[in-house]
Amino acid sequence: MSIVYGIQGQILEVTVVACNKLKDTEWISRQDPYVCLEYGSSKYRTRTCTDGGKNPTFQEKFVFTLIEGLREINVVVWNSNTVNSDDFIGSGKVQLQKVLAQGYDDTAWPLQTKRGRHAGEVRLIMHYANANKPATSHAQSGSPYVTPTPGSYPYSAAPPHVASHPPPSAYPAPSPYSTVPPPSAAYHSPSPYPTAPPPSAAYHPASPYPPQSAAYPSPYSSPSAYPPPPYPPQGYSYPPGPYPGAYPPR
Repeated sequence: MSIVYGIQGQILEVTVVACNKLKDTEWISRQDPYVCLEYGSSKYRTRTCTDGGKNPTFQEKFVFTLIEGLREINVVVWNSNTVNSDDFIGSGKVQLQKVLAQGYDDTAWPLQTKRGRHAGEVRLIMHYANANKPATSHAQSGSPYVTPTPGSYPYSAAPPHVASHPPPSAYPAPSPYSTVPPPSAAYHSPSPYPTAPPPSAAYHPASPYPPQSAAYPSPYSSPSAYPPPPYPPQGYSYPPGPYPGAYPPR
């Protein structure tokens, strides 16, 4: 387990949950245990679990200010007496390496009598909020640097190729140009060549000859250009021939 540094002034939360299978110091009635915690100059005491016997419960939380270089908490369990002095049940030492490295520890710590015999267990739940911060740990977390050789990379795999163009999308990207309207639209795309006017347009190509005008009418433009035929006037009769009513003899 890596050693954690930089804990000076940090906060550690300790919850005294319960005790299990404690040594019984009473012969007639049930004992009334309580737990004392000591860390540096900080000392805390739980409430007395009246008639708790060998398996008292507490569920009390205490807050400690950590001290650099001090990584254990002393725990002592007593039996409360109203007349005589309190009876010593057992004591133990709680190690903080796990909670400082991982941020959480839920362990039942063993207790011993003054003669070193087993006196039961005390269960503690500890929380340390700054366990995952890189500044508080100096343990080596990465692989050592390897000098690269020609044709190789100092990593387990070659770095991924970065494409110069973005990957194709499942949907077409919008075009910066306007789309061509359907054939039925009134818009027509411009052509580099002039288009011929429709046959019905009133356009005529330029002629090298001057246009005809009313001052120079064409003699073939209409029948009215010819003089009227010399018909006799109305009521006119032709003169009789030299042989009226008969043809001349043969």
